[in-house]
Amino acid sequence: MNNTRRWLPAIALAVLSLTWGYTWVLAKQGLHYAPPFAFAAERCVGGALALLIALKLMGKPLKLVAPGQTLAIGLTQVAGFMIFQTWALVEGGPGKTAVLIFTMPIWTLLLAWPLLGERIRGKQWLAAASTLTGLLMIIEPWDMHASLFSKFLGVMAALCWASGTILIKRLRSTTPVDLLTLTAWQMVLGAVPLVGLSFVVPEHATEWSLPYMGILAFMSIASTAMCWWLWIYILDRVPAWEASLSVLGTPVVAILSSRLTFGEEFKTTEIAGILLIGGGLALLSLLSWAASKKNPVPAKTPTEAA
Repeated sequence: MNNTRRWLPAIALAVLSLTWGYTWVLAKQGLHYAPPFAFAAERCVGGALALLIALKLMGKPLKLVAPGQTLAIGLTQVAGFMIFQTWALVEGGPGKTAVLIFTMPIWTLLLAWPLLGERIRGKQWLAAASTLTGLLMIIEPWDMHASLFSKFLGVMAALCWASGTILIKRLRSTTPVDLLTLTAWQMVLGAVPLVGLSFVVPEHATEWSLPYMGILAFMSIASTAMCWWLWIYILDRVPAWEASLSVLGTPVVAILSSRLTFGEEFKTTEIAGILLIGGGLALLSLLSWAASKKNPVPAKTPTEAA
């Protein structure tokens, strides 16, 4: 049983990376039907509804715990992240500008050390260097022709995601709160400013159709509701910097799915970046596995696992 529990974060991460990676293809298609702010709002409202229904069906508590901290998480990790991510996707196109959000691990590394006391040690630096170098090979910051403003939007999305990551770790270290309940409330609170912006910013109306409703259903239930819950689940079990590096499998899946879906050719630097990220993640997993063998973690009680 303990061996199975040990692999659950890795399984959750694989599902997260595959789902979020393919989400980039669907996001590009979804923006043909809906303007950016409306698309972000509709996606988050759908995700919030899916999470609230899941809470009700599972008999989980609906009470909002630590409202101030949860609001901060919702505003950074949901509202801020979604606004800047979608805006960057439009301003910079579906290319590397939007992928700048995956500089998130760099900002998380910088924040986790002073704020959480989490440090990278020994061979972990090799895994960090390999994954981050691979990310740079994919983004190619030396060959980005997008405007400075679109690059700024991508980096701001990354900073929002990193800030939300730190806030979740701090909340979970001090306050017992059910993970699904926390995910639901951060989505509800984060959706409010998105809905407000969708009414304030002048945009064309959403073209409701069966294809768009299918895209929106996947984006709301799988990509938003399920994946943000998986992200909090992973953060609850590994250091913030490790979870952040591990999620770099997402841009790899995004590139592979985009190239295969749209028939685009792979670049040499992209292949090199994918190999470096894959090697770094494999080393990170190996180091985590070795550490767990030396120091087995006792099974959590139902209260601790909430």
